[in-house]
Amino acid sequence: MSPPRWRSAGAAVALLGAYLVITAGAADAAETLLSQGRPVTASSTESGAFPATSAVDGDGGTRWSSAAADPQWLRVDLGASASVSRVALNWEAAYATAFQLQTSADGNTWTTIHTATQQTGGNQSITVNGTGRYLRLYTTARATQYGVSLWEFQVFGGGGGTPGTGGLLSYGKPGTASTSQSDGSCWECTPAKAFDSDPASRWATSNVNGWVDPGWIAVDLGATAQIQRVVLQWDPAYATAYQIQVSNDGNAWTSIYSTTAGRGFKETLTVSGTGRYVRMYGTARSNGYGYSLYEFQVYGTGGNPTPPPAQPADPVFPATRLVWNDEFTGAAGGKPDASKWTIDPGTGQNNEVQYYTNNDNANLDGNGALVIEARKQTSNGRDYTSHRMNTSNKFSVQYGRVEARIKVPKGNGLWPAFWMMGADFLEGRPWPYNGEIDIMEVLGRNTSEAYSTLHAPAYNGAAGYGQKYATVDLSQDFHVWAAEWDSKGIRFFLDGRLVFTADKATVESTRGPWVFDHKFYLILNLAVGGDFPGPVDATTPLPSRMYVDYVRVYQ
Repeated sequence: MSPPRWRSAGAAVALLGAYLVITAGAADAAETLLSQGRPVTASSTESGAFPATSAVDGDGGTRWSSAAADPQWLRVDLGASASVSRVALNWEAAYATAFQLQTSADGNTWTTIHTATQQTGGNQSITVNGTGRYLRLYTTARATQYGVSLWEFQVFGGGGGTPGTGGLLSYGKPGTASTSQSDGSCWECTPAKAFDSDPASRWATSNVNGWVDPGWIAVDLGATAQIQRVVLQWDPAYATAYQIQVSNDGNAWTSIYSTTAGRGFKETLTVSGTGRYVRMYGTARSNGYGYSLYEFQVYGTGGNPTPPPAQPADPVFPATRLVWNDEFTGAAGGKPDASKWTIDPGTGQNNEVQYYTNNDNANLDGNGALVIEARKQTSNGRDYTSHRMNTSNKFSVQYGRVEARIKVPKGNGLWPAFWMMGADFLEGRPWPYNGEIDIMEVLGRNTSEAYSTLHAPAYNGAAGYGQKYATVDLSQDFHVWAAEWDSKGIRFFLDGRLVFTADKATVESTRGPWVFDHKFYLILNLAVGGDFPGPVDATTPLPSRMYVDYVRVYQ
């Protein structure tokens, strides 16, 4: 875990911190996570510390572990018949080398929909086609002398607890609320922010007179509608008890859903009601604050809907159409291509000790690589210099495969990075509301580890959503880091090996809003010192060099 650090073009924050092992694979656009929190049973458990329920709790730090014998199985009850399209397995080191995925209507008679042999564990995302109320993982061969163990077992598809669809009726519609907040802690947190399809903006009750019960927010759909589904994406200030209500006139309300067990994060509610107005009426708060929603979405038929802005189509992976690149060809001593890169001079944050010069610390080597050099050199009140550059105002992208081939330096206090910032940062949206995607960060003190991390309003700094992964000594040669990114999540790769998957549905249901469905720009830098990499010392080789063979973006 590391303390915060600030970095970007200008002054954005980027931190590395608590790293979670999350699920593999990105869900299909029509997929719903069906298994989380559902009843689950297993053939055995190693002990009470590793129950079957830990595999479906959405917590990448808990796990199910079986007895040391073959075969073993883990079965989840989806609650109703479901069409299963994908299963994600996040194995602990005690994985299965051979297993089957099976469905059943009654939990007794099983149909195999996938068979796997010669498996290597890790994160697995398996496309399947089957129907049943029950889904079972049936393992037949272990990789170790121990049992089999899963951090997470996720089933995706349609049906089960999946609600009806209907169109989005609430986008851009007028909202009203019991109170709202607008100050330095929550700027313009008005009702409209819950209906703007912007996951980084939110409504909150007033900190002056609104941190009381009840508290409510309502939307005018413009005409009478048949309400089928309500989606609430909560801030940590959520309702533990609330009702969903409908009204024809905005005065007399009828409850169509009620709970005293609200859990926050993303709640998708199957409802049935008719009215022009829909209201969330909170009666018990989760903490000492008020009520706050990033999104309040109403689905159904009727109303007077306004279509939200269209999103670009997802790339088909493997993506092969090159849309932007820099191969860093040119004579030795040449500078980065000014038509592609913006040089970003200035000081670092988080107690970093370098000064980023205006292109003095970056040169082409004449062999097809960019060299970013950290030096023991006094400049602008700092004792070290280095280089930072980005594609702001020159290139930004939404979705695709973003990759770079890089050789990192070794040495205490060195901190090379390849990452992306949400382009709305350039328009004034502060970090972390714009989002940050750290494709690669390595600490010079241990170049046999790397990090890939996401930062957003609800998970940043020490709570950044990411993965630390062991590998070979990365300072000895070039390696390819890549992120494959679409509307369903981001998968991170090192030399073609999947090292971390951030699944959008999982993030929304366990951590908070997903703020990565918009354009981002690219950044390369080599920081020196600071809270996370630690200090430079007598063993640190200076100058030290980060080599970049290429940066490429495919769609």
